[in-house]
Amino acid sequence: GFCHASAMKFTADKSDGNVIQSFTPGEIRLRSGNLTSHAIIARDSLVENWQPAPVAEMSIADFAPALDLSPDIILFGTGVRQQFPDMRLLTEIMQAGVAIEVMGTDAACRTFNVLIGEQRAVVAALMIE
Repeated sequence: GFCHASAMKFTADKSDGNVIQSFTPGEIRLRSGNLTSHAIIARDSLVENWQPAPVAEMSIADFAPALDLSPDIILFGTGVRQQFPDMRLLTEIMQAGVAIEVMGTDAACRTFNVLIGEQRAVVAALMIE
């Protein structure tokens, strides 16, 4: 009845799933623990020890673990500095139907939290050096 329904959660709890608490060079803090290697993070998934090629040499294969999570958007955090991979790589990812944004890892972490809060299918591919 009505009383029972009113006790249900109205919206998904924003604390569900992965939320990035902070980034310092060499470490990403999640609620569930700290990461000290490159990682791919989604709301319900975590790929630790991601080992991409150097940014200038990356190929779509480097993003396979992120693409496997079926995101609408990938936030690619390139470390302390924003570094752009080859334009062809970005084009290939977009041709797969996935948006990609390239930014420093600190900005990628902040943006990830915002998009998770908006219930977006977002994956953050984060380099931590």
